[in-house]
Amino acid sequence: MGKVYERIDGRLREFIATQPMFFVATAPLSAQGRVNLSPKGGPDTFAVFDDHTVAYLDLGGSHAETIAHLRENGRITLMWCAFAGPPKIVRVHGRGEPVFRDDPRFPGLLARFPGPGQPSVRAVVVVSAEQVSDSCGYKVPKLEYVGDRSTHTEFFGRQSDEEFAAYCARKDFNGSSIDGLPALPLPLPPLPAA
Repeated sequence: MGKVYERIDGRLREFIATQPMFFVATAPLSAQGRVNLSPKGGPDTFAVFDDHTVAYLDLGGSHAETIAHLRENGRITLMWCAFAGPPKIVRVHGRGEPVFRDDPRFPGLLARFPGPGQPSVRAVVVVSAEQVSDSCGYKVPKLEYVGDRSTHTEFFGRQSDEEFAAYCARKDFNGSSIDGLPALPLPLPPLPAA
C-alpha cells in the first residue's frame, strides 16, 4: 500500500540514489496547454539537498518545456520507478524553480553535484517537496540496466560554451515552449568562471 511522507528520509534517499533514471512532469496553467513528461538520467545530475529539497541539472536539448512551465507556475512532480529489485515507485510533488547561469546562486548550487563540470548545463532546477509518496509498482516491468548513454556528453562535450549558446538559440523550443511560454533566457548567459 502507498504511503505519504512528511520528508525525504534516509530510506527514500537510498531508493532514489539507486535508480538510474527518473521522470519529471509539469504542465502550463492553460487547459489548452500541453502537459510535459521528460525522462532524466545520470546519477551525477541529481542531488538531494535536504529532507525537503532536491535538485537536478537541466541539460541542453531541443526543448525547454519544463523550464517554461516552472517559470509560469512552479508545479512539478518527480517520479522514480524500480526497474530492478523490489517493486516501488516514489514521487516528489512540489514547487520547482529554474536557477539560471546568471543567477548568483548558480555556482554554489552547481558545486553540490558530483559531476558539476559536465557540458551543456542550462540551469539547476531546485524542487521544494510539498508531498512525498510511494506506491507499490507491481506492474512496472523488470528491466536490466546496462549503462548510461555517452551520446549527450560526446555531442555537447565537443562544443565550446559559445557554440552551445548558439545551439540553444537556433532551436525553436528553447527560448519559448511549444505553447509560447517564456523558457530559457536567450542569448544563454555564459557559464560563470570557475
